[in-house]
Amino acid sequence: MGPVTIAVDSYGPVTDNAQSVYELSMIEQMPGIQTEVKRDFGFDLDFRSAKFLLEENDGAGNTFKATAKPVLIGTAVVGATTMVFSIVMLLTAGLTENLDKLSLLHPPFLLGLIAGGATIFWFSGASTQAVSTGAYRAVEFISTHIRLDEVVKASQKDSKKVVEICTIYAQKGMFNIFMAVFFGTLACAFIEPFFFIGYLISLAIIGLYQAVFMANAGGAWDNAKKIVETEMHAKGTDLHNASVVGDTVGDPFKDTASVAMNPIIKFTTLFGLLAVEMAVGLQAQGQQVIVYALAALFLAVNLVFVFRSFYGMRIVAKKENG
Repeated sequence: MGPVTIAVDSYGPVTDNAQSVYELSMIEQMPGIQTEVKRDFGFDLDFRSAKFLLEENDGAGNTFKATAKPVLIGTAVVGATTMVFSIVMLLTAGLTENLDKLSLLHPPFLLGLIAGGATIFWFSGASTQAVSTGAYRAVEFISTHIRLDEVVKASQKDSKKVVEICTIYAQKGMFNIFMAVFFGTLACAFIEPFFFIGYLISLAIIGLYQAVFMANAGGAWDNAKKIVETEMHAKGTDLHNASVVGDTVGDPFKDTASVAMNPIIKFTTLFGLLAVEMAVGLQAQGQQVIVYALAALFLAVNLVFVFRSFYGMRIVAKKENG
């Protein structure tokens, strides 16, 4: 399945980039290009058909990506399940002790299930927020510095600035989210071992379903725009505008939040296995006060970065000068 999944998942970016290369080449504006191609290659150019074929291929690529991504998430969940079971074996002395704590009637375990699911939905919102804010700032720069009605293409300096804006916001979002996940994992591991088991189980199961949903929903939104453009030929209409708005949600759904569930689940489970062993070892030495103090500290740092991931990445209108 490895080569097949990689091939299927690669088809989407290839066709997406092919469409972008066609548009950026501006081949339609080249003087005498049709005569030159006819002379050198022996066929007539049909730009309208070429654009439709590229759009349809991009739609096929979106479908391929939407089917391949859940396979990758599934591998993360399989690995997480193995490591969670190893933590369970550690805390129950080979399934001989504390089995009553692996129950919904054990409050820490139940709260762990709730916390894991909440983390998945926080992560989905925070990653989508980072993408939306970065895109907004890029569009804001383009609208104020590039006169698209006067030039065919932007200068190299302006293009680099747009790339810089996108890169900065991607790094900001990545830093805030990773630090929140890092300290959140430490906090949950130190709060209570069986709380952490519930947290990991919920993170893996809800993360799997959320990733599949976001991959499929994002692909559907993207393909809806392709259908409006290629089959209905409705560019420039209110329907097309609505489909573009849907695509702005679908892209971070399928290309950001869905895919990033994979490393989040793997990292939390692997790193958490080490953290919970450390917490249990400290408790065995009678250092409960230190364990709870560290849990409170880690949780406080986690909440700071959770706050930054949302309110620090919000789209705030810039004040006009004067």
